[in-house]
Amino acid sequence: MKNFFEHTSASWVRYSDYEWKKAPDGKDYLVPTENAQPKSYDPMKVAEELVLAAADIGLMLFRREPAKAVKEVIRAFAGRYGLLGIMTALPTTPRFIEYEKVYFNKNQLIPAESMDTGDYISLFFPFRKPDFHKQGVESVWNTDDRMMMALIMTYRTEPQAMVMSFMRDHGEQYDWLVSVFKDWTFTLVTATLYYTDKDTLDEETLDLYRKGMASFEGNTPTYHLELRDHPTLVWDFHSLLLNIRILFSMALTDEENPLRICKHCQHPFFAEKADAEYCSLDCRNKHKKGKK
Repeated sequence: MKNFFEHTSASWVRYSDYEWKKAPDGKDYLVPTENAQPKSYDPMKVAEELVLAAADIGLMLFRREPAKAVKEVIRAFAGRYGLLGIMTALPTTPRFIEYEKVYFNKNQLIPAESMDTGDYISLFFPFRKPDFHKQGVESVWNTDDRMMMALIMTYRTEPQAMVMSFMRDHGEQYDWLVSVFKDWTFTLVTATLYYTDKDTLDEETLDLYRKGMASFEGNTPTYHLELRDHPTLVWDFHSLLLNIRILFSMALTDEENPLRICKHCQHPFFAEKADAEYCSLDCRNKHKKGKK
Protein backbone atom coordinates (compact mmCIF):
# COMPACT_ATOMS: atom_id res chain seq x y z
CA MET A 1 0.00 0.00 0.00
CA LYS A 2 2.76 2.46 0.92
CA ASN A 3 4.48 2.04 -2.44
CA PHE A 4 1.26 2.08 -4.46
CA PHE A 5 -0.03 5.31 -2.93
CA GLU A 6 3.29 7.11 -2.54
CA HIS A 7 2.59 9.48 -5.45
CA THR A 8 -1.20 9.62 -5.27
CA SER A 9 -3.62 12.15 -3.89
CA ALA A 10 -7.30 12.74 -3.20
CA SER A 11 -9.37 15.35 -1.36
CA TRP A 12 -12.15 15.32 1.20
CA VAL A 13 -13.64 17.58 3.87
CA ARG A 14 -14.04 16.96 7.59
CA TYR A 15 -15.59 19.17 10.27
CA SER A 16 -13.89 19.76 13.60
CA ASP A 17 -16.75 18.18 15.56
CA TYR A 18 -19.90 16.11 15.01
CA GLU A 19 -22.95 15.13 17.04
CA TRP A 20 -25.80 12.64 16.91
CA LYS A 21 -29.27 14.11 16.39
CA LYS A 22 -32.62 12.37 16.17
CA ALA A 23 -34.65 13.25 13.09
CA PRO A 24 -38.46 13.63 13.08
CA ASP A 25 -38.76 10.08 11.71
CA GLY A 26 -36.90 8.74 14.78
CA LYS A 27 -33.64 7.91 12.98
CA ASP A 28 -30.29 9.01 14.38
CA TYR A 29 -28.10 11.15 12.12
CA LEU A 30 -24.48 12.19 12.47
CA VAL A 31 -24.10 15.88 11.58
CA PRO A 32 -21.51 18.63 12.14
CA THR A 33 -22.07 20.65 15.31
CA GLU A 34 -23.33 24.21 14.97
CA ASN A 35 -19.92 25.84 15.46
CA ALA A 36 -17.75 23.15 13.84
CA GLN A 37 -15.30 24.32 11.20
CA PRO A 38 -14.71 22.51 7.87
CA LYS A 39 -11.25 21.65 6.64
CA SER A 40 -10.01 20.00 3.44
CA TYR A 41 -7.45 17.20 3.69
CA ASP A 42 -5.92 14.37 1.65
CA PRO A 43 -7.19 10.90 2.78
CA MET A 44 -4.35 9.20 0.88
CA LYS A 45 -1.85 10.74 3.31
CA VAL A 46 -3.48 8.79 6.16
CA ALA A 47 -4.45 5.70 4.17
CA GLU A 48 -3.26 3.08 6.65
CA GLU A 49 -4.73 4.67 9.77
CA LEU A 50 -7.97 5.32 7.87
CA VAL A 51 -8.31 1.61 7.03
CA LEU A 52 -7.47 0.51 10.58
CA ALA A 53 -9.97 2.95 12.10
CA ALA A 54 -12.74 1.76 9.78
CA ALA A 55 -11.93 -1.91 10.43
CA ASP A 56 -11.90 -1.33 14.20
CA ILE A 57 -15.45 0.06 14.08
CA GLY A 58 -16.60 -2.95 12.07
CA LEU A 59 -15.04 -5.35 14.58
CA MET A 60 -16.83 -3.53 17.41
CA LEU A 61 -20.08 -4.21 15.58
CA PHE A 62 -19.15 -7.88 15.06
CA ARG A 63 -18.51 -8.15 18.80
CA ARG A 64 -21.93 -6.57 19.39
CA GLU A 65 -20.56 -3.86 21.64
CA PRO A 66 -23.14 -1.38 23.03
CA ALA A 67 -24.58 1.09 20.53
CA LYS A 68 -23.54 3.99 22.79
CA ALA A 69 -19.87 2.98 22.54
CA VAL A 70 -20.13 2.40 18.78
CA LYS A 71 -21.72 5.81 18.25
CA GLU A 72 -18.94 7.54 20.15
CA VAL A 73 -16.25 5.81 18.07
CA ILE A 74 -18.05 6.64 14.80
CA ARG A 75 -18.40 10.27 15.94
CA ALA A 76 -14.66 10.41 16.67
CA PHE A 77 -13.95 8.77 13.29
CA ALA A 78 -15.91 11.53 11.54
CA GLY A 79 -13.98 14.17 13.47
CA ARG A 80 -10.73 12.76 12.06
CA TYR A 81 -11.84 11.84 8.54
CA GLY A 82 -15.31 13.32 7.84
CA LEU A 83 -18.59 11.68 6.91
CA LEU A 84 -18.49 8.86 4.36
CA GLY A 85 -20.16 10.65 1.46
CA ILE A 86 -22.86 8.02 1.06
CA MET A 87 -24.96 10.43 -1.02
CA THR A 88 -22.49 10.39 -3.93
CA ALA A 89 -21.35 6.78 -3.47
CA LEU A 90 -24.62 4.97 -4.17
CA PRO A 91 -25.78 6.46 -7.52
CA THR A 92 -24.43 5.24 -10.84
CA THR A 93 -22.93 8.71 -11.34
CA PRO A 94 -21.86 11.33 -8.75
CA ARG A 95 -23.38 13.92 -11.10
CA PHE A 96 -26.89 12.62 -10.49
CA ILE A 97 -28.22 16.13 -9.77
CA GLU A 98 -28.14 16.76 -13.50
CA TYR A 99 -30.91 14.15 -13.94
CA GLU A 100 -34.55 14.07 -12.89
CA LYS A 101 -34.04 10.66 -11.30
CA VAL A 102 -31.21 9.02 -9.41
CA TYR A 103 -30.23 5.54 -10.59
CA PHE A 104 -28.40 3.29 -8.14
CA ASN A 105 -25.66 0.74 -8.30
CA LYS A 106 -26.58 -2.46 -6.48
CA ASN A 107 -26.15 -1.72 -2.76
CA GLN A 108 -27.28 -2.82 0.70
CA LEU A 109 -28.83 0.51 1.68
CA ILE A 110 -31.44 1.34 -0.99
CA PRO A 111 -33.15 -1.60 -2.72
CA ALA A 112 -34.89 0.57 -5.32
CA GLU A 113 -33.33 0.91 -8.77
CA SER A 114 -34.17 4.62 -9.00
CA MET A 115 -35.64 7.54 -7.04
CA ASP A 116 -36.70 11.12 -7.64
CA THR A 117 -33.61 13.29 -7.30
CA GLY A 118 -35.19 15.69 -4.80
CA ASP A 119 -36.48 12.84 -2.63
CA TYR A 120 -33.04 11.24 -2.60
CA ILE A 121 -31.29 14.45 -1.54
CA SER A 122 -33.85 14.84 1.28
CA LEU A 123 -32.61 11.58 2.82
CA PHE A 124 -29.40 13.39 3.77
CA PHE A 125 -30.94 16.65 5.01
CA PRO A 126 -33.41 15.53 7.71
CA PHE A 127 -33.38 18.74 9.78
CA ARG A 128 -33.12 21.65 7.36
CA LYS A 129 -33.40 21.26 3.63
CA PRO A 130 -30.89 23.10 1.43
CA ASP A 131 -32.08 26.06 -0.63
CA PHE A 132 -32.14 23.85 -3.69
CA HIS A 133 -34.35 24.23 -6.75
CA LYS A 134 -34.50 21.89 -9.69
CA GLN A 135 -36.42 22.03 -12.95
CA GLY A 136 -35.62 19.24 -15.37
CA VAL A 137 -31.86 18.96 -15.72
CA GLU A 138 -31.33 22.54 -14.51
CA SER A 139 -30.72 23.15 -10.81
CA VAL A 140 -29.49 25.86 -8.47
CA TRP A 141 -28.84 26.06 -4.75
CA ASN A 142 -27.93 28.99 -2.54
CA THR A 143 -26.24 29.51 0.82
CA ASP A 144 -25.30 32.50 2.97
CA ASP A 145 -22.71 30.46 4.90
CA ARG A 146 -19.33 32.05 4.11
CA MET A 147 -17.47 28.82 4.92
CA MET A 148 -19.74 26.98 2.52
CA MET A 149 -19.10 29.55 -0.19
CA ALA A 150 -15.36 28.97 0.25
CA LEU A 151 -15.86 25.22 -0.15
CA ILE A 152 -17.97 25.78 -3.27
CA MET A 153 -15.15 27.77 -4.83
CA THR A 154 -12.55 25.18 -3.77
CA TYR A 155 -14.51 22.28 -5.28
CA ARG A 156 -16.19 24.17 -8.14
CA THR A 157 -15.08 21.57 -10.73
CA GLU A 158 -16.42 18.63 -8.69
CA PRO A 159 -19.96 17.18 -8.93
CA GLN A 160 -22.52 19.44 -7.27
CA ALA A 161 -23.72 16.63 -5.00
CA MET A 162 -20.22 16.17 -3.60
CA VAL A 163 -20.13 19.81 -2.51
CA MET A 164 -23.64 19.52 -1.06
CA SER A 165 -22.39 16.64 1.10
CA PHE A 166 -19.97 19.10 2.75
CA MET A 167 -22.83 21.36 3.91
CA ARG A 168 -23.29 21.84 7.64
CA ASP A 169 -26.89 20.52 7.48
CA HIS A 170 -25.88 17.33 5.69
CA GLY A 171 -25.99 14.15 7.79
CA GLU A 172 -25.75 10.37 7.53
CA GLN A 173 -28.01 7.79 9.17
CA TYR A 174 -26.59 5.66 11.98
CA ASP A 175 -28.11 2.48 10.52
CA TRP A 176 -26.51 3.16 7.13
CA LEU A 177 -23.12 3.89 8.66
CA VAL A 178 -23.30 0.65 10.66
CA SER A 179 -24.15 -1.31 7.52
CA VAL A 180 -21.19 0.13 5.60
CA PHE A 181 -18.64 -0.46 8.38
CA LYS A 182 -19.88 -4.04 8.88
CA ASP A 183 -19.69 -4.70 5.14
CA TRP A 184 -16.03 -3.69 4.97
CA THR A 185 -15.05 -5.69 8.02
CA PHE A 186 -16.96 -8.74 6.80
CA THR A 187 -14.38 -9.06 4.04
CA LEU A 188 -11.55 -8.88 6.57
CA VAL A 189 -13.14 -11.47 8.86
CA THR A 190 -13.91 -13.73 5.90
CA ALA A 191 -10.32 -13.61 4.67
CA THR A 192 -8.97 -14.22 8.18
CA LEU A 193 -11.19 -17.25 8.83
CA TYR A 194 -10.59 -18.67 5.36
CA TYR A 195 -6.82 -18.75 5.62
CA THR A 196 -6.77 -19.68 9.31
CA ASP A 197 -9.05 -22.72 8.91
CA LYS A 198 -8.36 -23.60 5.28
CA ASP A 199 -6.68 -26.94 6.08
CA THR A 200 -9.48 -28.13 8.39
CA LEU A 201 -12.63 -27.09 6.52
CA ASP A 202 -14.48 -29.11 3.90
CA GLU A 203 -14.75 -27.88 0.32
CA GLU A 204 -18.40 -26.83 0.67
CA THR A 205 -17.58 -24.52 3.60
CA LEU A 206 -14.56 -23.11 1.81
CA ASP A 207 -16.74 -22.38 -1.22
CA LEU A 208 -19.14 -20.40 1.02
CA TYR A 209 -16.21 -18.25 2.16
CA ARG A 210 -15.18 -17.69 -1.47
CA LYS A 211 -18.70 -16.63 -2.43
CA GLY A 212 -18.87 -14.30 0.56
CA MET A 213 -15.65 -12.59 -0.52
CA ALA A 214 -16.79 -12.40 -4.15
CA SER A 215 -19.91 -10.47 -3.05
CA PHE A 216 -17.75 -7.51 -1.96
CA GLU A 217 -18.72 -4.74 -4.33
CA GLY A 218 -16.16 -3.52 -6.82
CA ASN A 219 -15.01 0.04 -7.24
CA THR A 220 -14.69 2.18 -10.35
CA PRO A 221 -13.01 5.46 -9.42
CA THR A 222 -11.55 7.73 -12.07
CA TYR A 223 -8.32 9.69 -11.82
CA HIS A 224 -6.26 12.36 -13.51
CA LEU A 225 -2.61 13.42 -13.44
CA GLU A 226 -1.21 16.64 -12.02
CA LEU A 227 2.30 18.11 -12.07
CA ARG A 228 3.15 18.88 -8.44
CA ASP A 229 6.56 18.31 -6.82
CA HIS A 230 6.47 15.19 -8.98
CA PRO A 231 3.86 13.70 -11.35
CA THR A 232 0.91 12.78 -9.11
CA LEU A 233 -2.06 10.51 -9.73
CA VAL A 234 -5.13 12.24 -8.28
CA TRP A 235 -8.11 9.99 -7.51
CA ASP A 236 -11.61 11.32 -8.25
CA PHE A 237 -13.45 9.29 -5.62
CA HIS A 238 -16.19 11.88 -4.91
CA SER A 239 -16.85 10.11 -1.58
CA LEU A 240 -14.78 8.89 1.35
CA LEU A 241 -16.73 5.62 1.18
CA LEU A 242 -15.32 4.72 -2.23
CA ASN A 243 -11.88 5.83 -1.10
CA ILE A 244 -11.92 3.47 1.89
CA ARG A 245 -13.38 0.65 -0.19
CA ILE A 246 -10.45 0.61 -2.60
CA LEU A 247 -7.98 1.02 0.29
CA PHE A 248 -9.53 -2.04 1.94
CA SER A 249 -9.15 -3.98 -1.30
CA MET A 250 -5.49 -3.01 -1.58
CA ALA A 251 -4.85 -3.82 2.09
CA LEU A 252 -6.37 -7.29 1.89
CA THR A 253 -4.42 -8.22 -1.23
CA ASP A 254 -1.07 -6.79 -0.09
CA GLU A 255 1.33 -9.75 -0.01
CA GLU A 256 4.10 -8.09 2.02
CA ASN A 257 2.14 -6.16 4.68
CA PRO A 258 -1.43 -7.48 4.61
CA LEU A 259 -4.27 -6.29 6.83
CA ARG A 260 -4.77 -8.77 9.67
CA ILE A 261 -6.72 -9.22 12.92
CA CYS A 262 -4.50 -9.71 15.97
CA LYS A 263 -4.93 -13.20 17.40
CA HIS A 264 -4.81 -11.80 20.96
CA CYS A 265 -6.35 -8.30 21.18
CA GLN A 266 -8.62 -8.77 18.13
CA HIS A 267 -7.72 -5.36 16.70
CA PRO A 268 -6.77 -4.87 13.02
CA PHE A 269 -3.13 -4.25 12.12
CA PHE A 270 -0.80 -4.21 9.14
CA ALA A 271 1.50 -7.21 9.40
CA GLU A 272 5.24 -6.65 9.09
CA LYS A 273 5.44 -10.17 7.65
CA ALA A 274 2.82 -12.03 5.63
CA ASP A 275 2.45 -14.77 8.26
CA ALA A 276 2.29 -12.48 11.33
CA GLU A 277 -0.51 -13.34 13.79
CA TYR A 278 -0.01 -10.64 16.43
CA CYS A 279 0.05 -6.84 16.24
CA SER A 280 2.90 -6.58 18.76
CA LEU A 281 5.39 -8.61 20.77
CA ASP A 282 3.39 -7.78 23.89
CA CYS A 283 0.21 -9.34 22.41
CA ARG A 284 2.22 -12.38 21.32
CA ASN A 285 3.65 -12.92 24.81
CA LYS A 286 0.30 -12.37 26.53
CA HIS A 287 -1.43 -14.82 24.20
CA LYS A 288 1.19 -17.48 24.83
CA LYS A 289 0.73 -17.02 28.59
CA GLY A 290 -3.07 -16.98 28.30
CA LYS A 291 -3.40 -13.41 29.62
CA LYS A 292 -5.85 -10.73 28.53
